[in-house]
Amino acid sequence: MTRYVAFLRAVNVGGRQVKMEALRALLEQAGLKNVKTYIQSGNVIFDSGAKGIALEPKIEQLLKKNLGFDVPTCIRSMAEIQAVLDNNPYPGVVPDKDLQIYIAFLQTHPGKEAAAVLETMQNDIETYRMHNREVYVLMKKNTGAPPFSNNYLEKKLGLVATTRNLATVSKMLTF
Repeated sequence: MTRYVAFLRAVNVGGRQVKMEALRALLEQAGLKNVKTYIQSGNVIFDSGAKGIALEPKIEQLLKKNLGFDVPTCIRSMAEIQAVLDNNPYPGVVPDKDLQIYIAFLQTHPGKEAAAVLETMQNDIETYRMHNREVYVLMKKNTGAPPFSNNYLEKKLGLVATTRNLATVSKMLTF
């Protein structure tokens, strides 16, 4: 059995309300073990003998059937989560009231053109770095500019993504 984290996109936003007890029950009925949720934004920790990448479409189909809407899902093993944190390109930055670090989890490996696209997105407020299937975003807050948008990143890259802040991703290792 491998311990995984499923990051569910667009849960409990925009009228898509999902009770965490119901979500856990659905996933347990699908055969996942030791299912836990962290906060109300679609962070699910579980054990499975299946490969994480094979579980993504299975969980998406299950949730669409039972919730009535699409829930894009990005799964990483705990070892992959540790690697994501170890590869943080902003190691000396401590998020605070002025700075935030976001990690966008991509469902698929980005093509070679993704780095060039991210380069065009750089500005004085947001800095983007990519490693494997993750995009790290260092964002200045309280600038008056619109906040970082997962939708914008998805549109620019043409890939499914879901984003969490560094604190939430770090918490997955201890939950």
